[in-house]
Amino acid sequence: MKSISKIKVRYAETDAMQVVHHANYYIYFEVAREDFIEQFGITYKEMEDQGIMMPLVETQCKYIDAARYGDNLIIETEYDEITPIKVSLKYTVKRENHNKLVATGKTLQTFVDSKTFKIINIKKVHPEIWSKLTKY
Repeated sequence: MKSISKIKVRYAETDAMQVVHHANYYIYFEVAREDFIEQFGITYKEMEDQGIMMPLVETQCKYIDAARYGDNLIIETEYDEITPIKVSLKYTVKRENHNKLVATGKTLQTFVDSKTFKIINIKKVHPEIWSKLTKY
């Protein structure tokens, strides 16, 4: 299952070369991650309220073409892999009006207990959340 997120590049996100500063792609990925999770009928806030955190442990972004101020970007997000202790997502960023590839990326997150920050097996500790995250 994929989700689609839309981002309009703001002026403050560009650098001296008038292109999106590389660090902003990780903000775009975060927006897309939240949209992706919500399609399963749960939000990060609801998971946090149940004592689950999902820290990033690895990130990757390949920049293919420059995005600029005013560009409308489409971010497609989908599972790369999900296990009871970690989730890997992949992202495809395209310019909306030309469908031109701008960047690709991946993130890896683990499921941890919010009090101890120890990795948990979400399938065992929160089977109802595991069921939602794997229903498609």
